Parts: sequence; C-alpha cells; structure tokens
Amino acid sequence: MANILVAEDERDIRDLIHFTLTFAGHDVTTVANGAEAVAKAQEIQPDLIMMDVRMPQLTGYEACQQIKQIDALKDVPVVFLTAKGQDEEISMGLESGATAYILKPFAPDELSQRVNEILGQISTSP
Repeated sequence: MANILVAEDERDIRDLIHFTLTFAGHDVTTVANGAEAVAKAQEIQPDLIMMDVRMPQLTGYEACQQIKQIDALKDVPVVFLTAKGQDEEISMGLESGATAYILKPFAPDELSQRVNEILGQISTSP
C-alpha cells in the first residue's frame, strides 16, 4: 500500500491514526510537530502526508507551504486533520497547498476510506 507520514502533536490521536492506517495495510511514520514533518518528509519521500493544523514549532499550514517548496515533495498530497472546520480554516489550508481536510473526531473506518479515496485519485491522475 502507501507510505504515509502523519504529523500530530497529540500522542493519543497520533497513535490512533498510526494503528488505523497500519491495520489498513499502509506503512506509517509519525512525527509530533510541523518542523519534524518537513524534515521527515524529505527523508522518507511519502506518498501522502497527513497533518494536524495546530502544532508546535510550525503549524500545519506553515509545514505544508515549506513542503510544497521542495521539488521532490511538491506533488505529494497533504491532508489536514483538524477540529476546526470553519470555511476560513479550510480555505487557508487549501491555499497553503492541501489536497483535502478530514475533521476530528473521525471514525477509524472513515479515516481509512478517505485515505484510500485520496490515494486512488492520485494513482488515476495522468
């Protein structure tokens, strides 16, 4: 399946996402903040990056903007995980380069399904 990088500062949520996506057959790497996400993405070259919006060191928006500046990563889809579902927040995320938003709380099966949908869109793109 896919190589997925997850950046989430709350350990319980990070562990839940890791378990859910690993159980779905993906190879999952986790980090605890935006700065680590930028560094680890360059190291592992993931197929998909999932990030919380509110994190220490760099927000998800800032990390996404930095990732999109890196040639090797600019086409990697970034999905924001957030409890903030206001239109303004979603617009900021999409403007920073995100492919999609997943709102917290989420059911594990819904998370797996959404990730598979996003990965399916990537593999069918020309």
